[in-house]
Amino acid sequence: MTSKDDLQRLDAIEKALLNRWPETRIAPTLDRIAALTDALGSPQLSYPTIHIAGTNGKTTTTRLIDSLCFELGMRTGRFTSPHLESFLERITINGESISPEGMIATYNDIALYLEMIDSRMPNKLSFFESMCALAFVAFAEYPVDVGIFECGMGGEWDSTNVINAAVSVVTPIGFDHMEYLGDTLEKIALTKSGIIKPNSFAVLARQEPEVAPILMHKCAEVDATPLREGIEYSVKSRALAVGGQLISIAGVYGDYDDLFLPLHGAHQASNAATALAAVEAFAGESKLDETVVREAFANATSPGRCEVIMRNPTVIIDAAHNPHGAASLRKTIKDEFDFESIIAVIAPMGDKDVDGIFEELEDVVSQVIVSRNSSHRAAELGELLSRAQTVFGSTRVVAIESLTDAISTAIEQAKLENAVNDLNAAVLIAGSVVTAGESRGIIRGLKEKKK
Repeated sequence: MTSKDDLQRLDAIEKALLNRWPETRIAPTLDRIAALTDALGSPQLSYPTIHIAGTNGKTTTTRLIDSLCFELGMRTGRFTSPHLESFLERITINGESISPEGMIATYNDIALYLEMIDSRMPNKLSFFESMCALAFVAFAEYPVDVGIFECGMGGEWDSTNVINAAVSVVTPIGFDHMEYLGDTLEKIALTKSGIIKPNSFAVLARQEPEVAPILMHKCAEVDATPLREGIEYSVKSRALAVGGQLISIAGVYGDYDDLFLPLHGAHQASNAATALAAVEAFAGESKLDETVVREAFANATSPGRCEVIMRNPTVIIDAAHNPHGAASLRKTIKDEFDFESIIAVIAPMGDKDVDGIFEELEDVVSQVIVSRNSSHRAAELGELLSRAQTVFGSTRVVAIESLTDAISTAIEQAKLENAVNDLNAAVLIAGSVVTAGESRGIIRGLKEKKK
């Protein structure tokens, strides 16, 4: 058990990291992280790596790659962002979050180096740069057999891009973070293609027509081997199953049939196929043992991604924070669930395409409660209410400031509909990763009260 002193030290470390430049701001430079890793002895180059960029599906694909590599017998290090509930989630070893003691030891190892680089640069290291460095060092110290790194934002200038990946993965690209990445899909794709390294494999999920040529041009430019969904690999079939889906995949080096994936949605089947292709390329350019693949997928989890977190009534949490993610959520809800009524709690960030999120969800939700998460970036409630009323109509929307109150209200309303009108009513919570993380904690608290 972690001691009280260690918990206090961990809290102090988190506060120190959060006092740095926030991860929602980026600058088009790798100068700071390159200087830091150089001072640390380039720990990120001491183990093979797989790198994942894209707009949606990155975290799930990263987790699936991790699960496959672990089942193959590799010691794995996984870096993802943002976190749902604890910043320790971002750095995992063999599928488990780094321990408080491990984080404290790693931070102590690099703290003086952070200060040194801060003193030499015009701007101090950011929160995200510091977290990347912590992951680089933690994985080297363990040591891992493979480091699996999800980009935070973009690709070319993302702090993870000081690794030299043997396999680069690009999940579907859509509109997000346009203020940093560009206002067209072509510009966004160009930035994300920056993770593709010379003489590597580039696993490319199915893309929009204007995106694919950008990625292929980058592959040709650096002599990378492209592995494309729909050409070199694909989802052969999928069928609904209790708790998820049954999928068959045509891999790059062989076929894999009747795999149970405990995740919902056609997009998750595609993520699984992309992860499988990446590990095939990484682990010897050959077909993987089907028993290993079956076990890895059966054990897969993706918290906050169409996650059924409660029953009676059913409560689903999804981190959809842009129209592309909301569209995948809408399709999954329509195709794989049979709810007669859905009460949605939507709490997005103010800098996102809120209208686009609302429009994608309009035809699957019956009523909407707009709310706010704890982030300073959360959308202003009055503006949110006005926008929601424009899309859903004034009679279908209410505003509740407290996310806890909003969720409690939605759950009670769903219970009432189920009891009085004999409906199959559910609650859907979406809008951002922060909302998903906070909602998991809120619902856990509601369950505890019932005991």
